[in-house]
Amino acid sequence: MISYFEVNYIYKGKRDKQLIKANTRRSAIAMAQAKIPGGTILKAYEVSAPLEDQFEDFKEKFLGTLSQKKINVEFLIAAFRQLAVMTNAGISIHDSIKEVGNSTTDKQLKEIFVLIDEDLNAGKSLTEAFMKYSNQFGDVSIAMIELGESTGNMSDALTKLSELLEEMMDNQKKLKSAMRYPKTVSIAIVIAFSILMMYVVPKFKEIFENLGAELPMPTKVLLFCEHALNTYGAYILGVVILISLFNKYKYKNDEAYKAFVDKKMLKVYLIGDITFYASMSRFMLIFTELVRAGVPVVEALDTSVMTVDNEEIKSKLSGVKQSVQRGNNLTEAFKETELFEGMLIQMIKAGEQGGALDKMLEKVTDYYRSRFNMFIENLSAYIEPIMIGVIAGMVLMLALGIFMPMWNMGQAVQG
Repeated sequence: MISYFEVNYIYKGKRDKQLIKANTRRSAIAMAQAKIPGGTILKAYEVSAPLEDQFEDFKEKFLGTLSQKKINVEFLIAAFRQLAVMTNAGISIHDSIKEVGNSTTDKQLKEIFVLIDEDLNAGKSLTEAFMKYSNQFGDVSIAMIELGESTGNMSDALTKLSELLEEMMDNQKKLKSAMRYPKTVSIAIVIAFSILMMYVVPKFKEIFENLGAELPMPTKVLLFCEHALNTYGAYILGVVILISLFNKYKYKNDEAYKAFVDKKMLKVYLIGDITFYASMSRFMLIFTELVRAGVPVVEALDTSVMTVDNEEIKSKLSGVKQSVQRGNNLTEAFKETELFEGMLIQMIKAGEQGGALDKMLEKVTDYYRSRFNMFIENLSAYIEPIMIGVIAGMVLMLALGIFMPMWNMGQAVQG
């Protein structure tokens, strides 16, 4: 990691200092000696980066976070299926990687496979070569490739990886399909509210101002919203966009912030359940495959935990390995996490005692998968009450804000 060092030296009888970027203090001193031949180095110590360098570093990370994208899943599935077929036919992994890189039509994937081939020729393992591009391939891909190398059966591992990616892609499509209706209604609500605030409410505002009377609270709130949107609408939109982008940057680059957000997300209505069951389904799916392939439980846990995105769940599942290493059985270790229901713990316990752990783990995986699918399939039904409540609240606010002053005015006239 590059650090900044302030090097104090004496050159031609004058004392001076220089800021040098280097990996270590010793490297900074060596670089200073090379730059100042004949000078005497007094001391060197690490300092904070200059503000302009800090800003440049932040800008690079920020823009990198926004532009970072994973490879198209459909092209990735096709590539892994082709690799599986070729390795199963006895073709070396080097030739397979080269051939898949040449045949794929995805430019990003083609470039990455060329670089992976270079790494393989340099003596790196397939896992090490793919690990450099974990952001593009995803942790599940890295975990399954590692499984293939550890078991010596790369063809089966790549075939299973293709099936996993296809299942994940189908789940994403289901989620997008389920969210289409709520998104459409939400956008319609926002547009309708904005039109009312910007074109309808101002007409009533003139009437209310001519009244000269004390306006009720709903009307004051309505007029405040109208004033904010018409006066600062563009600024509000800009701030919302900036906050969203900055939040994305912090989530990608700040581990403490990501852990905080992930913990809170698990408590959000519906989102928490979907995140939980999606994470547990993925973890159990990979863990089951590893155990079935004969990988030691501790190693299987390490690899499986890597595929979990939510930091809160990942932290609890990481404790399973430590518990097993202390001498606890898998049932006790899973129970300590408080992530598994009692019924599932009993199933895992029966599998351990009966020597059929992989079969019971598969049933647990099926349970989490079915729960996740249930939430996705009924997403619209879960969201509808919230949307109805929001629409009712908006209509109520508009009705009270507009008609209460008129009703008061009518009473005053009658009086």
